[in-house]
Amino acid sequence: MPSPSDALQCSRHLVRLVQARPELADELDPARPWPLSADELRAWLDADGLDEESLKPALRRLKQRAFARIAGRDLGTHALLGEVTEAMTLVAEVAVETAVAVLGRTLQARYGVPRNGTGAEQRLIVVGMGKLGGRELNVSSDIDLIFIYPEDGDTDGSRAVSNFEYFGRLGKAVIAAIGEITGDGQVFRVDMRLRPNGDSGPLVCSFDMLENYFLTQGREWERYAWIKARPLTGDRWEDLEAIRRPFVFRKYLDFGAINAMRDLHAQIRREVAKKDMADNVKLGPGGIREIEFIAQVFQLIRGGRDKALQIKPTLQVLNLLAERGQLSLDAVTELASAYDFLRRLEHRLQFLDDAQTHRLPEKPEDQEVVARAMGFGAYEALLMELDDHRQNVARHFEAVFADPNEANHKLDAVWSDADGQTGELERLGFKDASAACQRLAGIRSGPRYQQLGDAARSRFDALVPRVIQAAAGTPDPDATLARCLDLLEAVSRRAAYLALLLQYPQALEQVAKIAGSSSWAATYLLRHPVLLDELLDPRLLEAAPDWAAFRTQLDEQLEDAEPDMERQMDLMREAHHAQVFRLLTQDVAGLVTLERLSDHLSELADIVLQLTIKYAWRKLLKRHREEPRFTVVSYGKLGGKELGYASDLDLIFLFDDDDPDAAQIYSRLATRINTWLSSQTSAGQLFETDLRLRPNGDSGLVVTSLESFRKYQIESAWVWEHQALTRARYSAGDRAIGDAFEAIRIEILRKQRDLAALKREVMDMRRKMIDNHGTKGDERETVFDLKQDPGGLIDVEFIVQTLVLGHSREHPELTGNLGNIALLKIAAGIGLIPADLAEAVRDAYREYRRMQHALRLNETKSRVDPALVADKAAAVRALWRHVFGD
Repeated sequence: MPSPSDALQCSRHLVRLVQARPELADELDPARPWPLSADELRAWLDADGLDEESLKPALRRLKQRAFARIAGRDLGTHALLGEVTEAMTLVAEVAVETAVAVLGRTLQARYGVPRNGTGAEQRLIVVGMGKLGGRELNVSSDIDLIFIYPEDGDTDGSRAVSNFEYFGRLGKAVIAAIGEITGDGQVFRVDMRLRPNGDSGPLVCSFDMLENYFLTQGREWERYAWIKARPLTGDRWEDLEAIRRPFVFRKYLDFGAINAMRDLHAQIRREVAKKDMADNVKLGPGGIREIEFIAQVFQLIRGGRDKALQIKPTLQVLNLLAERGQLSLDAVTELASAYDFLRRLEHRLQFLDDAQTHRLPEKPEDQEVVARAMGFGAYEALLMELDDHRQNVARHFEAVFADPNEANHKLDAVWSDADGQTGELERLGFKDASAACQRLAGIRSGPRYQQLGDAARSRFDALVPRVIQAAAGTPDPDATLARCLDLLEAVSRRAAYLALLLQYPQALEQVAKIAGSSSWAATYLLRHPVLLDELLDPRLLEAAPDWAAFRTQLDEQLEDAEPDMERQMDLMREAHHAQVFRLLTQDVAGLVTLERLSDHLSELADIVLQLTIKYAWRKLLKRHREEPRFTVVSYGKLGGKELGYASDLDLIFLFDDDDPDAAQIYSRLATRINTWLSSQTSAGQLFETDLRLRPNGDSGLVVTSLESFRKYQIESAWVWEHQALTRARYSAGDRAIGDAFEAIRIEILRKQRDLAALKREVMDMRRKMIDNHGTKGDERETVFDLKQDPGGLIDVEFIVQTLVLGHSREHPELTGNLGNIALLKIAAGIGLIPADLAEAVRDAYREYRRMQHALRLNETKSRVDPALVADKAAAVRALWRHVFGD
């Protein structure tokens, strides 16, 4: 077991403290295994008995005793890094709160209580910055403070002064109480340079002054500094947070922060080099500051959209970045290991003489002490491990902050002088180089480009040659370039997106591949450029969706935003768009089958519907129960789990509730749900919805009771409405009502029907559809509509629906909502249709859907050369004749 002498051998400052105050040796006793707590520190201090005169010595003696305990536990190997930094943070917090309380009593006795214009008391908010704000204070740290008070006004005493003057006096007194060197030393060095305007600014500022400063003068490095800002005293912290948060964290993804942080680090590196500080474990290459910068640049970029990243401790931020896939687990493991090593080494350097140093010792005897305190037998062994950690940190720092665009690009001339570059574009594989050059020249001379600010124009100029190169690497360079230029022009005023594409060349490559593969995908990205961020996730092309985790995470985000409905609607849209884009990226890369894609899109829609019910219900002013007795039933593409990217949702709303006001309440809920889904917000739209399949269509009520639905289906529904039921299912809401709906659905499908009459009605309906929507006249020789023409998709659907409605009474297995392909197989298995013909039509249906999907990805009508599908159409028509005799 370590002994008190271990700590004394590693800290000359501790030796001096024990010599001056022998009772402090008790704090080194290994029999005291507990860490410091705030309650213990306050008990040592007994602030109630302190006054202005006794405050300074009391605080210094507190710090000395705490230092002894902390040093004894750390150097005696009892304490992990987190305990040490937390204990030092507690010492600072207790010192600050005590100083403010004691000195505030004195000032109030002299000047009265500071109040605003309405007479409310105003209190000083001391904001801890840097490592104090992050609860990461080291053992010989200064403390970075900012003094703020809420509102201007005056004190209410006989010698009244302004609040500005009062809090200025209090701030000066607090600094002296903590930072002044007396015969007992000092508590902490106090640094006030992070306040607005630094040393040239006033010592204290009001909320209004702070907010105005952020809006008019706040600089990028101050955003970085304010990430860790944390109030230690006073009240109205939420009001302060409302000023701080929008300054630090942007609503959008702020990739411009990388450039700002890179510039700030370059300044630090120049200072380090100038002062020969390569052996500085904080500021030198691969040091503590670089780890902090890695964590904090991701906070600045993403913290506005991901509130979890607004936390302050560095290691917690790194762990979150690993969870979100922004940094690899290996990278975070190496960075966290290096952080622990470097911070513990930093402490051992400071334990020597209680000096705020981060430099490795030059004296051999000090080197030996530090090595022993770190658990090494020799200083050389310490240096070897230190070098390993610093190399790892430097490598990861370079990966995050390296500027991939430092050198000129070989295609710069194509952009700067496009008119004379047709030959170069032809060499790159462009078929219509002249049109490409015209487009480039048009952009360069156009008003949008000409009106860009200097920073945005510089990024735009750097991007275009790289876009040309990326487009040249795709199968259709001309189309890819045109679509990518559309995107660049659309986001040209959003410097963050330009910065993202410049900083991450792999994202630009992905944009080119996606845009080249699908005009629909390119348009989707153009409408939702925030999705560019998804391209940075290395798991984009690998991971199958985890829908349970997605639902939980989205639910938590919506809960956090309660009761802000506009924010919730935007959050849901952003989350939905991101998942669609991930699926789209895998789709155009050929990594997911159409059937699996439709399953994913359908499940995503079901999740959106379920959460929409939950949060829309909460928004109703009149609610008669905690959970609604309400269900969403889906028809059509969603009902059959064949949803596409742009499919609308065919929905009906059912309820089963005896409350006399139930119909009115659920009607309001249904209307709100429909609005939630279909409204255009700043984040776009979720779905177009179609409610015409409800009983009585457009003239019917928007929501129907379960009993009324059953009665309508039995007594009033048309055949086509029963056809639609074959592809209907419960999607969201009350599961019991969903089960009851399914029972009604099966009951209706298994009704006794006149088979000949059923077939006549279905054939009549089909003829009308062909007359209205099928290919006309001579065009039939050259065009086949995959959906509408005879032998196409609708024929297959009508065949299956007729088999289900005509034979489910004898064959209940046909009632399952299993999809057309599976139902054709079942029908063949029970002898209703020939097996070989069923298999041919199953194959035709798959191929039609695949072809239709590919055409829609490039926003082309579902029409092909009849020769391409002649055998498939013939198989479908043959099965049609077998079923209908027509």
